[in-house]
Amino acid sequence: MIEIERKFLVTSQAFKNEAFKKTRLIQGFLNTHKLRTVRVRLKDKQGFITVKGKSSNDGLSRFEWEKEISKTDAEALLKLCEPTIIDKIRYEVEVGSHVFEVDEFFETNEGLIIAEVELNSETETFERPSWLGEEVTGQIKYYNSQLSKQPYKTWKP
Repeated sequence: MIEIERKFLVTSQAFKNEAFKKTRLIQGFLNTHKLRTVRVRLKDKQGFITVKGKSSNDGLSRFEWEKEISKTDAEALLKLCEPTIIDKIRYEVEVGSHVFEVDEFFETNEGLIIAEVELNSETETFERPSWLGEEVTGQIKYYNSQLSKQPYKTWKP
């Protein structure tokens, strides 16, 4: 139940032509405490509730537990979430032996595109696609729970 991932900004739209899957995600947070977050997500017609623990100091790993719930339950729980609801399209792109999840954000986070790759160990190597930009692993402002509180459009350049 430990998730190990690295997070990057994306420098072009080229990933869209390489994606093998595209999914709309609507998610909100019932709790955004620094030691734990509780997320509710609608992924097409499926609902999920996820609990994430505090990230390691380098931001590479943290506890994650997820359970599928009904779409109806997810829709009801989204109404109880803290502001703001996250709306994004997730593109899945196979690069070498890994799958990158590339999130294109909308609404108050429009303009932000982040790629994540899950790893089996913190030292695992992976192939970097040409559209992968600056690494932002461990930068809290890029966590979805923080984007719901401090949306990308409110950031000062």
